[in-house]
Amino acid sequence: MTQVSLINLIAGARAGLLVSFPTDTVPALAAIPEKAALIFAAKQRSQDKPLILMAARAEDLWLYVKGDENEYKVWQELADKYWPGGLTLVLPASDRVPKVMNPIDPTTIGIRVPNSAIAQTILTQTGPLATTSANFSGQPPLQTMTEIEVQFPKVLTLEYQGEIPGVGVPSTVAKWTGINWQILRQGAIKLDISSDNQI
Repeated sequence: MTQVSLINLIAGARAGLLVSFPTDTVPALAAIPEKAALIFAAKQRSQDKPLILMAARAEDLWLYVKGDENEYKVWQELADKYWPGGLTLVLPASDRVPKVMNPIDPTTIGIRVPNSAIAQTILTQTGPLATTSANFSGQPPLQTMTEIEVQFPKVLTLEYQGEIPGVGVPSTVAKWTGINWQILRQGAIKLDISSDNQI
């Protein structure tokens, strides 16, 4: 039985253990960034599929990316419009991002602020976490904490009764190319990449 209380889940995450909790899209598998390798191992995930850095507030994430003044302005405009929410921004990574988050291409990092009270409560206490959907790589995201507990018996899953909130669709992923946005995955948010999101 690996379902634990909110307090124990937060303590476990801070201690470097793998945890799972609901978000506004699909349930997350998460660990502190330095322990990201645990997620790749648990999911049997290919090293060329980077993880997402999730935090309670945008302010907690800007330290992990690097750009010039104009780029930050464009990034923040999009973040202000869609965060908290189901949008992941893939941006140039700063030295603060552990290489294990994106082993094949450590120059970029995906960042997101979830629109989920539970996730935000956890992330406020833990700081930014390396995250991905809770499922074996290549399989559909699991939708209940019980399913997650069965598939990942060693992961601390949040005690949660009933339907998990969340749309059941992964986040939309938009990558900054240096001049504009490129949509890598259409997901929970229908992103309108118009000319005003360019430099």
